[in-house]
Amino acid sequence: MKTLLFTAVAAATLLPAAAMAQEDSSSTRRIEPYVGVMAGVHNYDSETSKEGIPPVGYKGRMVEGVAGVNYNVAGPLVLGVEGTVSKGVSGDIDWEYGAAGRVGVKAGKDSMFFGKVGYQWTNFDALGKDSRDYHGMTYGAGLELSPADLGSSAERSNVRLRVQADTTGNFHSIRPMAGVVVKY
Repeated sequence: MKTLLFTAVAAATLLPAAAMAQEDSSSTRRIEPYVGVMAGVHNYDSETSKEGIPPVGYKGRMVEGVAGVNYNVAGPLVLGVEGTVSKGVSGDIDWEYGAAGRVGVKAGKDSMFFGKVGYQWTNFDALGKDSRDYHGMTYGAGLELSPADLGSSAERSNVRLRVQADTTGNFHSIRPMAGVVVKY
């Protein structure tokens, strides 16, 4: 976990440099680093998954930090990568952390629909202080809404409202999240 946290901090320090290195902001091909804060719940099935998560229906409310980079490939197509760290604030989950690749399609002035695939680790408070981390593939989809598309007169905005739903493993959980993302 220390290696993952070190990598996330290193990537976060490089994001502003990547933003400054980008070409003219009117270019259709540009790098867009972003950070955000989200909140939601994670509900697991009551059956054992192939990741070995015990069959007791664990769930928890969480707060999540997200950092990533999008690259506008061509037209409305966007590719990106992101990392997340979540802390359980109530329930059975202690920590979750992961990384994912994203594919998005811009809509309106500055909003985006996206899908993502990655890998996630979860540590359960309910299993004790030194319990092992459970891990597996994660899949999700979501929407980032720009104030520019919600009636603002601005052509673009650096702030986006983000909603998404993820699942872990072979669709043995549901994880709806909502929050705010700021792009640079």
